[in-house]
Amino acid sequence: MKLFDAAWAPSPRRVRIFLAEKGVEVERVLVDISKGEHLEAPYLAINPQRQIPALLLDDGRLIDDSYGICRYFEALHPNPALFGASAVEIGLVESWLRRIEHDGFQAVAMAFRNKVSVFKDRAVSGEWPPIPQIPELVERGRVMWTHFADVLDRQLTERQYLVEDRFTMADIAALVTIDFGIATRLPDPREGRPALARWHADASARPSASA
Repeated sequence: MKLFDAAWAPSPRRVRIFLAEKGVEVERVLVDISKGEHLEAPYLAINPQRQIPALLLDDGRLIDDSYGICRYFEALHPNPALFGASAVEIGLVESWLRRIEHDGFQAVAMAFRNKVSVFKDRAVSGEWPPIPQIPELVERGRVMWTHFADVLDRQLTERQYLVEDRFTMADIAALVTIDFGIATRLPDPREGRPALARWHADASARPSASA
């Protein structure tokens, strides 16, 4: 199998951290998104969705979503159980993943893709017709971002990690989202939020965070 990866994009980073926590190595093929290689014919022949990461299995089937890829490897390598070990953990991790994706990651993507000129007519990622930028959505993203940071800080006030005081996929997703927001120059959510700042330092210190 081959994992199509990109150096700095947030979604591929989710998978790299996940695999590092699992101790799993996969053949990687780097796609240079700064040069637009994900929009060119060779990659589109592999993944028409134009998105990275994508996992090409030995039988030719493709998993083209970062969470789908992680779920696949969780089934193959169940320990440590990053999507939850008990019924309660599984439910809590899943709930947090949906919240992080909807409230946090989408806030960053909304603010970023509706502001940066390189995304002109590509305000939404994926296999779409041209979609124009809407400048007003930048401010909506910033408002959502601030609320999302407050929610994380509140959740982390009395616990080490987001779910059951154990590092899970929820923490991976949140770490990638927070770092994505900081990289795109949204307000640093660690400022004035001590629990979030402590958690971010702990998560960033894990060897997997540099994968």
